[in-house]
Amino acid sequence: MASPYAGGVQSPSPAAAAHQQQQQNHSLAFRVMRLSRPSLQPDPAALLRFDPRDVFLPEDALTGPDPSAAADFLHGLLHPPDPTATVPGEFTFRDRFLLRDPADALALPGLLVLPQSFGAIYLGETFCSYISINNSSSFEARDVVIKAEIQTERQRILLLDTSKSPVESIRSGGRYDFILEHDVKELGAHTLVCTALYNDGDGERKYLPQFFKFSVSNPLSVRTKVRTIKDITYLEACIENHTKSNLYMDQVDFEPAQQWNATRLEADEHPSAVKSEIGDLCKQPILIRAGGGIYNYLYQLRSSSDEAGQPKFELSSILGKFQITWRTNLGEPGRLQTQNIHSTPTASKDVDLRAVKVPPIIYAERPFMVNLCLTNQTDKTVGPFEVFLAPSMTGEERVVLVNGLQKLSMVATQLGVQKISGITMYAVQEKKYYEPLPDIEIFVDAE
Repeated sequence: MASPYAGGVQSPSPAAAAHQQQQQNHSLAFRVMRLSRPSLQPDPAALLRFDPRDVFLPEDALTGPDPSAAADFLHGLLHPPDPTATVPGEFTFRDRFLLRDPADALALPGLLVLPQSFGAIYLGETFCSYISINNSSSFEARDVVIKAEIQTERQRILLLDTSKSPVESIRSGGRYDFILEHDVKELGAHTLVCTALYNDGDGERKYLPQFFKFSVSNPLSVRTKVRTIKDITYLEACIENHTKSNLYMDQVDFEPAQQWNATRLEADEHPSAVKSEIGDLCKQPILIRAGGGIYNYLYQLRSSSDEAGQPKFELSSILGKFQITWRTNLGEPGRLQTQNIHSTPTASKDVDLRAVKVPPIIYAERPFMVNLCLTNQTDKTVGPFEVFLAPSMTGEERVVLVNGLQKLSMVATQLGVQKISGITMYAVQEKKYYEPLPDIEIFVDAE
């Protein structure tokens, strides 16, 4: 299943234009066709068909108290009694616009149509072409050396070279065919260069170059947003389809950097959804519709050094990258890998203070303890430190106060949902204050 190259032979430079003028003196010529899968061709006439129930009956006719009466009325309307005898098998156009089967509404007659043009080529696809070198002269071409390569703005990739085993001969009116495949990994202009070195009928050694241009575009875009809340980083990725075909996403995996652990967050399934082992194995791919369809993915990232027994890593701005694979309507595969996704750089802290335990039940005007954890994140000894409750910057009266000389013993003075704010750390030797801890919400109850 192939489509002819729509652009024909194109010259990428003035020098190649001179070769094009001399091609009439050559015995051989290249023809390139792109191997691609066919498409489903809708039947325009089928789009005009309708269900008579949608025209002659109200919406609730078949769901009312007497649906049989509506059905009988419709049958009599579509098939009126004919007093004259009809010839069996008589051809009539009376019901040519009626849907005989619900599947007819798809307007697909079941025929496949081959592409009539070279078509669009997208990044991540496999470019497959059928190349034929024809001998249109009345002489035999001998010792034919064929080369084919892809030229991009960055590199030249050799796809075929028969220098070590030339084609012995191509008879008059004959041809030599071969298939080339190339994984498209660059955007922009590409040139397929086909050359032949051969002996013509007079024994003269001739060189034939031909150039076929095509452009590669991006099938999809990945837009990301990064949000950091305390020690958790959230990564949102929006994938948009830029092709004219639906994309069925087989795999969208985020590969985190070494210092991160990633978990994908998904919406809860509807209670009516039936879970089964077969459903897990045969999971339906995610559909992103043609012409701008989008789908969003959400990932939760945590530092792997937070887990017990894990070595500490110096956090960098690199979060990781995506591996994306998809298929089109008729199963043509594609694969892309994004560049590294970066987060907003944050200043590293030599020590980390966090609240690890707060009593679940707190009573008003009764002391309670808040357990704090101070972690040294450097390779040297630091300290000593003082932890205290800083005075309110807004002048508001605090409802959670330090109780006595113990810095971690506190007392709440008001009922309801309250906040512990202003827990601050001070380095004695360096005479340095650190940022206060985020507010901690508590519920204060009466005894």
